[in-house]
Amino acid sequence: MRENTDSGGKCPVMHGGSTLASQDNTSWWPEALNLDILHQHDRKSDPLGEDFDYREEVKKLDYDALKQDLYALMTESQDWWPADWGHYGGLMIRMAWHAAGTYRLADGRGGGGTGNQRFAPIGSWPDNVSLDKARRLLWPIKKKYGNKLSWADLMILAGNAAYESMGLKTFGFSFGRKDIWHPEKDIYWGAEKEWLAPSDTRYEDVDKPDTMENPLAAVQMGLIYVNPEGVNGQPDPLKTAEQVRETFARMAMNDEETAALTAGGHTVGKTHGNGDADALGPEPEGADVHEQGLGWNNPNMKGKAANAVSSGLEGAWTTNPTKFDMGYFDLLFGHEWELKKSPAGANQWEPVDIKEEDKPVDATDPSIRHNPMMTDADMAMKMDPKYRAICEKFMADPEYFRDCFARAWFKLTHRDMGPKSRYIGPEVPAEDLIWQDPVPQGETNYIEEVVKEKIDDAGLSISELVSTAWDSARTFRGSDMRGGANGARIRLAPQKNWEGNEPERLSKVLGVYEKIAAETGASIADVIVLGGNLGVEKAAKAAGYDVHVPFLKGRGDATDAMTDAESFDPLEPVADGFRNWQKKEYVVKPEELLLDRAQLLGLTAPEMTVLLGGMRVLGTNHGGTKHGVLTDRVGQLTNDFFVNLTDMAYSWKPADKNLYEIRDRKTDKVKWTATRVDLVFGSNSILRAYSEVYAQDDNDEKFVNDFVAAWAKVMNNDRFDVKK
Repeated sequence: MRENTDSGGKCPVMHGGSTLASQDNTSWWPEALNLDILHQHDRKSDPLGEDFDYREEVKKLDYDALKQDLYALMTESQDWWPADWGHYGGLMIRMAWHAAGTYRLADGRGGGGTGNQRFAPIGSWPDNVSLDKARRLLWPIKKKYGNKLSWADLMILAGNAAYESMGLKTFGFSFGRKDIWHPEKDIYWGAEKEWLAPSDTRYEDVDKPDTMENPLAAVQMGLIYVNPEGVNGQPDPLKTAEQVRETFARMAMNDEETAALTAGGHTVGKTHGNGDADALGPEPEGADVHEQGLGWNNPNMKGKAANAVSSGLEGAWTTNPTKFDMGYFDLLFGHEWELKKSPAGANQWEPVDIKEEDKPVDATDPSIRHNPMMTDADMAMKMDPKYRAICEKFMADPEYFRDCFARAWFKLTHRDMGPKSRYIGPEVPAEDLIWQDPVPQGETNYIEEVVKEKIDDAGLSISELVSTAWDSARTFRGSDMRGGANGARIRLAPQKNWEGNEPERLSKVLGVYEKIAAETGASIADVIVLGGNLGVEKAAKAAGYDVHVPFLKGRGDATDAMTDAESFDPLEPVADGFRNWQKKEYVVKPEELLLDRAQLLGLTAPEMTVLLGGMRVLGTNHGGTKHGVLTDRVGQLTNDFFVNLTDMAYSWKPADKNLYEIRDRKTDKVKWTATRVDLVFGSNSILRAYSEVYAQDDNDEKFVNDFVAAWAKVMNNDRFDVKK
């Protein structure tokens, strides 16, 4: 029961539920393994139910009517939150940008694909001040179209519609983003305990942007990209340029895309800092119930758009901030700029001298004009030699700029959606883009059993069959739908050379598979998966069970020309607990790395458990090590791993770093060796509960069936081209 500390003498009441975020029954043991990132795959919190399929429902949407409603909304200014210059375009673009802009290439997490801006922490980040108003403005449209339209799709589409209403021809749009219904627990946003803590905590050396902690991309807790006032709030455009370059690279953008996004993003809209930021009320997550989920209440707003406060910087970048034009370049490169302070006290750049008619008008009163402003990141576009050259190219060819921006905006807002086969709707571009990881359609006109017979006759071991299929499929990331077995990119650079893929063994197996593919008409990708399935079936049969692993034909074989090799570098595994391997010793514990991999693969905790136990007895450890192979029947799909792990006839003793000996209690002889990844399934109370299920005498068949189901799930994770 929570202590009653209210001095007003309220009557205490029995309160046995743990109802506040600060109350956590496991917080007593902060170093305990937290399985919540796997539990979030449970759909019980989804109010639409297990049978609801958004990707089918959205196909029933009246796309044209929706777009017209969005266009109308842009200029229907509401008294409770008036629009800048009577146009909500800038606000909607910022909302879409800040939803999509959290994406990072290193682990594929973040992005606008889940509607996560509705929840903590993102919905209450300092960089997202007043975006709660944008979503409330959109609520009537969401309410109207209901289950046919997700929040995730609506927020991104609103950004597109805003640009189109301001004169930009966008590159395209895809529907299909499915909403989540609770805050994401898997995304690491940084270790800081306060908003906007100095950047230094994220870097080994803040003057060397590439030393930022991986997988982070934003420079401070609560920011989307970089600090608009400069590194740690200290203006220095050249120093900021390097942080911009590193941050955008971590978000999968090159220099040209970065410059295009900066210029195109700041061609419309304005910053808001016309007042005292300290006067704002708490963020949505900290506001009282009467605020009804809105935050940052501004007592000085007084119904005027010009009085808004968000970033603290104040002003528009261009003369005509509701029109997509070349005005950003005209002002940035047509004037000299000097440091000034906004009314909220923020550092910003303003022109030394500017004609009155070139100034943007007040966001509320068109009879008043104000200086435009630039952030430190904007000044970086002018002062950094590489960015300047790109901007000069844009200025010389406005159509090229428009095309570059439209493409970069499309990439920004669609990067986390995965391959083009997942795209839905009338505005899907016909062009294949290399960052979509294109894969050609594979052949289906072959006989599955003939392929398996040829694989069986080739004499490959169960370990070789299973390990090769696993290594091909384990690259899948549910975070951005990249990787997986489709495309057979394991045979291309850089994957064929990854240490975790055992290149020598891989080359041997692929040599066999290439011949079989040529003889049967199956793709190499299909042969790889069929080989793994065959290995599982043979191992199950050796254990006394006849099983058939579900298989989906039609994987294609990607080529080097279809593969942006550099963008695949972040997919390289540095550890794989399922094969009991890690590249080197890390600060992060091996079992934490296992959880991360399992979460990206979309596995539940029971699925992770059964897969690891099965992989051990199949003898698939990297390099053929025996750690965790708790069986005398290697190659048979038995539940021996769990039986022996939970058997009190053995004791477990540390032997070296991440190495343990499992000894017979009576003789003290070493029976097996194991790593932390093995022993955590006996030490963690939740994982032990799962292990005990699979160790039971009546669950050996359940173990086999559950392993087969989990295996098939991993093999088919990336089969977006077929309905599973």
